[in-house]
Amino acid sequence: VQLQASGGGSVQTEDSLRLSCGASGIKLNNGAVGWFRQAPGKEREGISCISTSKFTSYRDSVKGRFTVSRDTAKNIVYLQMNNLKPEDTATYYCAVASPGVCGLRRPMYDHWGQGTQVTVSS
Repeated sequence: VQLQASGGGSVQTEDSLRLSCGASGIKLNNGAVGWFRQAPGKEREGISCISTSKFTSYRDSVKGRFTVSRDTAKNIVYLQMNNLKPEDTATYYCAVASPGVCGLRRPMYDHWGQGTQVTVSS
């Protein structure tokens, strides 16, 4: 199983980015997919997830700005990030949980991908 987060970059405050989570060896549609981020010196935190039934959940700090979605045909999960702030600067990771239930806790997830860096400048 391989997951790969992509789409990161360096942007300015209030800009947008769309991250993608692609997979091989696993169908993302069969599990919950979570998005996590880790800033330097901080714990990795869950910020969003989408269940197999497309139920979604968000960390308070990103609610109203980030949107998670699935493209079932392409086996990709997206994280649309709008109105980015400097505090969103981190390495972003996607992960898959075999049960389809959505949650923001790291132990729920079985498979993790390589991260993608997001840097937001003021």
